[in-house]
Amino acid sequence: MASIDNIRNSIIDKLLTITNKEYLSALNQLVQGNTGNSDKVRLTEEQVLMLEMSEQDIANGNLIDQGTLDKEDLKWLREQ
Repeated sequence: MASIDNIRNSIIDKLLTITNKEYLSALNQLVQGNTGNSDKVRLTEEQVLMLEMSEQDIANGNLIDQGTLDKEDLKWLREQ
């Protein structure tokens, strides 16, 4: 198995051969987004609202078991 330094150096060598600016920009964004230091995910207001609504459904007992959901999904798909 290659060491971390070997893998890093191999990637750097390959990066040095890339001349496509758009490709390099995309790689740069990918690398910048992968700092490895943060496990936090930023949610939109809509996502937070949906999670809050889900919590309310659970608290109010508005639940459906997986088997029933699967049957309803199949019924809906047949009607399409």
